[in-house]
Amino acid sequence: MQVNEGTIDRIVRAILGILIIALFLTGRLPGYWALLLIFSGTFLMTAVTGYCPLYTPLGISTAKK
Repeated sequence: MQVNEGTIDRIVRAILGILIIALFLTGRLPGYWALLLIFSGTFLMTAVTGYCPLYTPLGISTAKK
């Protein structure tokens, strides 16, 4: 598993993941919008590992070479 996310990409994913969780915990993310929690977990996991499985088949890499 090779890192394919750059620093800015990882920071944006981490912020989005934390923001979605915070909105859910404060009750500002009601009903079916709570399904975004699935994405928040994915955003946080890819931010921590630096690897996005979707980038590989698409041939995308935001990491510096």
